[in-house]
Amino acid sequence: MISVLSVLIALVVGAIMIAATDERVQETAGYFFARPGDMLSAIWQSVSGAYGALFQGSIYNFRREGFAAGIKPLTETLTFATPLIAAGLGVGLAFRVGLFNIGARGQMLMAAAAAGWVGFGVDLPPVIHVIVAVMAGIIAGALWGGIVGLLRARTGAHEVIVTIMLNFIALYFVAFLLRTPGALQAPGSNNPKTPPMKDSAILPDLFAGYNLHAGFIVVIAATVFVWWLLNRSSMGFKFRAVGENPNAARVAGINVNSVYISAMLIAGGLAGLAGVNQVLGTVTSGFSQGIDAGIGFDAITVALLGRSTPWGIFAAGLLFGAFKAGGFSMQAAEGVPIDIVVVVQSLIVLFIAAPPLVRAIFRLPDPGTGPRRPRPIVTQEVEAK
Repeated sequence: MISVLSVLIALVVGAIMIAATDERVQETAGYFFARPGDMLSAIWQSVSGAYGALFQGSIYNFRREGFAAGIKPLTETLTFATPLIAAGLGVGLAFRVGLFNIGARGQMLMAAAAAGWVGFGVDLPPVIHVIVAVMAGIIAGALWGGIVGLLRARTGAHEVIVTIMLNFIALYFVAFLLRTPGALQAPGSNNPKTPPMKDSAILPDLFAGYNLHAGFIVVIAATVFVWWLLNRSSMGFKFRAVGENPNAARVAGINVNSVYISAMLIAGGLAGLAGVNQVLGTVTSGFSQGIDAGIGFDAITVALLGRSTPWGIFAAGLLFGAFKAGGFSMQAAEGVPIDIVVVVQSLIVLFIAAPPLVRAIFRLPDPGTGPRRPRPIVTQEVEAK
């Protein structure tokens, strides 16, 4: 409920900002007391037009002829959501273990470098090539995340500091490779960019004429895997136990250090899957240093909004994918700055991080303070023999 209400409040604040920056609203505000209806009408047209464009740019465009053309915005939303969900799963899984993984950007970059090198530098049969490229990216992301878990387990190094430093190391290491002939730089080019991915390594499109690729199916499988891992496996039980109270888990016989390493390996692999989707599914013509596109940090927001639960993260990723897809439509159709979408996303994080504020706005009771139903008195009848 807090997550839903946080999104609602953020949309309301976003509507206020859209109206405040609209030229027609500003013009009618000058004679508001003479004709208040003009300003109210301008506000309605501004807000409804902006959010209508957001819907048509992310879900369904009624202005296009035919269902196939009208549904294309939804496929764009799913395409944008694919790496967000993967990276969000990596961040959320670490949250469940009590680790604040803000290194998804570095894990994505290392995975993109590994998957990209296999994608353009190795000759393999079509199906095998894409599988090997995907696995190379996942393994690279897992190893980069595993460094965090290992340092936390062996030395007690705080994962926030380690992940921040590893983000910069990955960023400049990939930048170095992109400027090094024979590494990632395209042969004969002075630009820091890789060659195009080979056709045999590209994730196939799910539907002809749309940008949605098979990476979305892989992300659905990853979501199911994380749900099974956390809720149906003994390892997931250890993850949740350590996340709730590592001292109690240690007393119960759980190897907490081993859990930290295992969790960060899996989390890094999931974040690496986001980088793989970018390289083999979205930017197949070759990638540069900005291949992560801010997804590593947006994943933190997705994990927070999804309450670190697999299907909550999946839904949050779809929402933020809709924001990304519809934001461009809002800007093109209504002239609304795309920065408004970023502000709405930031407000969602703000309200999620402050549940007492949301409860105060909607006058919701604090957890555990509501009236409790009395327990029924159970009587047992004994039959006389």
